[in-house]
Amino acid sequence: MEKRTARLTLLIDPLKKQIFEEICAAHDLTPSQVVRKLIRQYIIDNAGNRELPEWLKPSSKAGD
Repeated sequence: MEKRTARLTLLIDPLKKQIFEEICAAHDLTPSQVVRKLIRQYIIDNAGNRELPEWLKPSSKAGD
């Protein structure tokens, strides 16, 4: 499992941020949870030949 965290700061249009936060809340998720999931999926989809840690490899569980 992941052991430490690092901060990622990004700039986003205020209206997009507001809409994103509203959608996250409607799904009972925090924006951070959604961004982490998006980043994990992006890494999996674009890792190429890189060896990924076991905890980052695609899961066989449905709904991940």
